[in-house]
Amino acid sequence: MGLLDFFRKSSKSFDLNAVLQNEDAHKVVMDVDDQLNRLSNYGDDVDLLNDLQKVALYVGNLEREINNGGFSQFYWNSSGEFAEETVVSLQEIGALETATIVHKANNEFPHGEVARSKEARIAIINGIEENAEKVWAQCDQEFYKYPDDLAGLLAKFISENRQAFE
Repeated sequence: MGLLDFFRKSSKSFDLNAVLQNEDAHKVVMDVDDQLNRLSNYGDDVDLLNDLQKVALYVGNLEREINNGGFSQFYWNSSGEFAEETVVSLQEIGALETATIVHKANNEFPHGEVARSKEARIAIINGIEENAEKVWAQCDQEFYKYPDDLAGLLAKFISENRQAFE
């Protein structure tokens, strides 16, 4: 059995109804995020997910990366590949203030376009880092204030679109 087959087989034991019964939105989001990461080979095969699952994955990746190392880490890692989709995903779940913060951070890239290729993104970061770091640090601080309840909004989004996550 290949690795992808293992993940697909283990995903069948995922019980969304049981997950959604948890009153802790953070736990719901973490459990769904774990499942989506398994299904997408930890983001390497994001096209295996449907559009609504991608929304949840992008928001979860953003929160994890910012909390672990700020916007610098978000862009440096593979999550930066989906920086523009992340803004749209935040808007989709109703996290409009957080979407504005991420959009502001994305605008540090030339023409506000974050390169999909990690190599290209890192080359750009190396050229803009000195000035961008100041803005990204400010965006980090704005993000840490949690102007939107990301876990609550995402848990609600998942619950309202449960068929897409089963």
